[in-house]
Amino acid sequence: MIQFAHIVMIAWIPLVIGLFAVMAARRAVIASFLCAWLFLPMIGYELPGLPDYTKMSATCVGVLLGVALFDGARLLSFRPRLIDLPMAAWCLCPFASAISNGLGPYEGVSAMLANAIAWGLPYLIGRLYFSDLAGLRELAAGVFIGGLIYMPLCLFEIRMSPKLHDIVYGFHQHSFGQTLRFGGWRPTVFMQHGLMVGMWMAAASLIGLWLWLTGAMKRLWNVPIPWLVVALLATTLLCKSTGAIALLVIGAGALLAAGKLKALVPVVCLLAVPPVYMALRASGAWSGDSAVALANVTVGAERAQSLDTRFRNETVLAGKALQRPLFGWGRFGRSRMFDKTGKDISVTDGLWMITLGETGLAGLAAFTAVFLVPPLVLLRRVPARRWRSAAGAPVVAFCMLAIIYAIDNLLNAMVNPVFALAVGGLSGVVWLAGARAAAPARRKVRSRHATPVVASGVTQ
Repeated sequence: MIQFAHIVMIAWIPLVIGLFAVMAARRAVIASFLCAWLFLPMIGYELPGLPDYTKMSATCVGVLLGVALFDGARLLSFRPRLIDLPMAAWCLCPFASAISNGLGPYEGVSAMLANAIAWGLPYLIGRLYFSDLAGLRELAAGVFIGGLIYMPLCLFEIRMSPKLHDIVYGFHQHSFGQTLRFGGWRPTVFMQHGLMVGMWMAAASLIGLWLWLTGAMKRLWNVPIPWLVVALLATTLLCKSTGAIALLVIGAGALLAAGKLKALVPVVCLLAVPPVYMALRASGAWSGDSAVALANVTVGAERAQSLDTRFRNETVLAGKALQRPLFGWGRFGRSRMFDKTGKDISVTDGLWMITLGETGLAGLAAFTAVFLVPPLVLLRRVPARRWRSAAGAPVVAFCMLAIIYAIDNLLNAMVNPVFALAVGGLSGVVWLAGARAAAPARRKVRSRHATPVVASGVTQ
């Protein structure tokens, strides 16, 4: 059956180009990203002199080719803005890391391309197609539908064990032992890990819930939206990813509290979690023992032990990372810890720690800013009373998704290009809102200082 995986990967990019030929470009982008990330096999191929051809590159490069062939004018019309600076810095940081570690420009370009494909391309496509309310609303509906499509597949694996990837493609994509949780199965479907599925289902649930509560979506497929949201929430709980479920509850609670209180303090507190956590852990100011004790009481000794192991590894890895604080150690596991025999003795679970080790504080700051700057700008420009409006519901939902994904990266490393796609669109929307808000002020200033034109005989 693995031959079928090879066939699918070979056929995928031509299939994406076909989607662009028969669909409107924006819908082709949504369909391509969702179908690729939800259903392509977890397999990769080495290409000499080029980045590996993987599920990630097939997802992102396929869409870029479709855009270039069928909507090239839009691609050429892109103009970077100040809000795009964090993503540009994040894509460039691996080159600086490679050069500063003496790994050479070839490795620098290779690492930079890997970052650009995984993060820069989906962000760019998000900026091109979802930088307005209509586009972001369509993307929000797409993510919600993506969760609903995964719902029966998750329920199948919860009952029958994670075997769909094996049935369809002929192999398991990850350690089967990690699919057992709380006396049952945690689905992996066609993603890398059950944690990735859990975060995806939580994201779709959060967006669907907010679209329902704000009245932005009332029916889908002629079914009342509450029925679909409740079913999706129930399935998300059955996925048994405690971190994703906690983030869903916290994110939804913060949005509801902000709407009720007409104040954005709960959202601001959530937004502060990633930078505060990283500062405390990297500096060693907080050991994490209190969190382990709380986990022991709330989720059990097994999960508490796992958290304790994670914290202990973070402490050691942060110490090594800060030996090269600015640009880190580069790739090839150079930032990990090894014993005297050369055996790797470290465990890197959190994406933030991997980023700190490989690209240093510069890379970590840029990567964190990619997800937290758009929500921060939105907090400054949109008052709390407007956060529950139906028109702005997709913007607010993706704002919260960016925040909880940044928090999830503190403990996990589950990369999802759909989230980068959404952040690209969100960045475009908040920049456009700021530009429109600033326009009347600029016109007022110009009119105040304008030279009278009647006496001089000059017309404007």
